[in-house]
Amino acid sequence: METLDLLYTACLQGASDVHLTAGAPPMFRIDGRLTRVSEHVLTERDTEQVLRTILTDSQFMLLEQSGDLDTAYELAGVSRFRVNAYRERGHYGIAIRIIPTAVPRFEDLGLPTILRDFARRQNGLVLVTGSTGDGKSTTLAALIDVINRTESRHVVTLEDPIEYLHTHRQSIINQREVGHDTISFAQGLRAALRQDPDVILIGELRDLETMQIAITAAETGHLVFATLHTNTAAQTIDRIIDVFPEVQQHKIRQQLASVLVGICCQKLLPHPSGRGRVVACEILLNTPAVGNLIRMEKIHQLQTVMQTGRAEGMQTMEMHVKELMISGQIRNEDYHRLYSPAAFR
Repeated sequence: METLDLLYTACLQGASDVHLTAGAPPMFRIDGRLTRVSEHVLTERDTEQVLRTILTDSQFMLLEQSGDLDTAYELAGVSRFRVNAYRERGHYGIAIRIIPTAVPRFEDLGLPTILRDFARRQNGLVLVTGSTGDGKSTTLAALIDVINRTESRHVVTLEDPIEYLHTHRQSIINQREVGHDTISFAQGLRAALRQDPDVILIGELRDLETMQIAITAAETGHLVFATLHTNTAAQTIDRIIDVFPEVQQHKIRQQLASVLVGICCQKLLPHPSGRGRVVACEILLNTPAVGNLIRMEKIHQLQTVMQTGRAEGMQTMEMHVKELMISGQIRNEDYHRLYSPAAFR
């Protein structure tokens, strides 16, 4: 099995992911669905051959020592790839995410226009959340591109690994890869604050230290973009606060209520044509009312605020998914599967 041919075919067929596991045939994820590429069952030698092509000798040694590895790989003139290699049942497995070479334009993603305003802010914390594969990195790349095309700013990104490659336009963009250019998100973030940044992008808020520094950076005049693996705005705020010890939670609520710009929770849904996917978003903006609810520990009331805050640009996930159904951008059954699950029992 030729690795380069496999990756080229995946790009040609519009796959988002490639899955390679010893004992199973190669699989592509196309429009959210796993599809067999061939009936050829991969051997351990096949998957190791792929890894020998993609990884350096030092990376392969690290994989053998640790059991899993994240990295990026580029096929010149074709695409970039985010690679997660791992051992399972004594064999190698590989999950490869295909990253388009071109940085996505905001206008092409179907995102709510209110998100563009986030990129125009001078300071504060913007959170883009969702499950793995729901387009968080793509949305953040598009927002950084908005800044790059319209503003003269210094942008520092911390990513694991670097996905989209930005060119310097109106802004200077320095992209640092965790594990290669810096040891951790927290260390890279501390260093970024000494690099005269205007904008900081954090690939993931993974731990207390990274969250604390991110909030402090937003407090001290920087615009900070970050992601979390949460599915609702309320869950996002609770997740951040719950990471901290109870004695610190009151202070964190006050800080978050002050620095938060907004939260975009994303979900990708299949297009009715069967080709491509459509983004659905829950949007929370930090209005005075929202800030007060965060301070007063009334996170459960945020749902009502989003439902009644449409004029300000807010919406719940259900509101947006229903709009997409009515406009024919998603199938009726996909809406009802999410919000009327009893009908599918």
